Amino acid sequence: MTAARDLNREFADTEARKYAYDFDYRMHGYMLRAFEGKLPAGRALEMGCFEGEFTKRLAAIYEDLTTVEGSSDLIAVARTAAPARVSFVLSRFEDFQPAQPFDAIFLTHTLEHLDEPVEMLRRIGTWLAPTGRLFVVVPNANAASRQIAVAMGLISHPTAVTPGEFDHGHRRTYDLPALAAHVHEAGLRAVETGGVFFKPFANFQLDKLLASGAIGEDYLEGCFKLGGLYPDLCASIYAICAAPGAGDT
Repeated sequence: MTAARDLNREFADTEARKYAYDFDYRMHGYMLRAFEGKLPAGRALEMGCFEGEFTKRLAAIYEDLTTVEGSSDLIAVARTAAPARVSFVLSRFEDFQPAQPFDAIFLTHTLEHLDEPVEMLRRIGTWLAPTGRLFVVVPNANAASRQIAVAMGLISHPTAVTPGEFDHGHRRTYDLPALAAHVHEAGLRAVETGGVFFKPFANFQLDKLLASGAIGEDYLEGCFKLGGLYPDLCASIYAICAAPGAGDT
């Protein structure tokens, strides 16, 4: 990210749009469920922590967890949520250089914020251990809810960056082909791609439906299972990546 960007401001809620909804936190669990059986043991790196809820989930899996974050305000909040053993590093990603490689690196709902995503992915590839994996998750341009918004005229086209998204630091909106292309351009190998959680409503609508009791956990579970069948219509899409030259193991 460029030095001109104020990372302590981009996560602030606006009149038109919250930075994170309750449903966003529920997605953390669905993401990790999608990765069950695919998470390497060892040292882990989280890139971007927001307020530490995903950090806390990762810390329950990884004893050795480092989190790098460019916002000092967010680190202050995340420290209160995560175990004391998590190592927080205040740094822009472009300036970060780890002393040792990582077995698992998590870049969740962050790649779309970066000014130079391919170059960053290329750098991250050099931080992976030989059998390490990079887990990239981004919001999906073709989520069913977003396509409905396009049909309603609320968004010009699926991959558009809305003004509210831009204010919150988004610089692009990925679909599966675009994500795969950036992974390939960076010299990484996509071991697996897919989607997480079939998404029929916008986040704020899901929050309201859950709060009213109109839908419940059984409905959400159905959407999660359906996401495995229709990845292109999911809330988030992902790529599990291996380092350049890494084998299949």
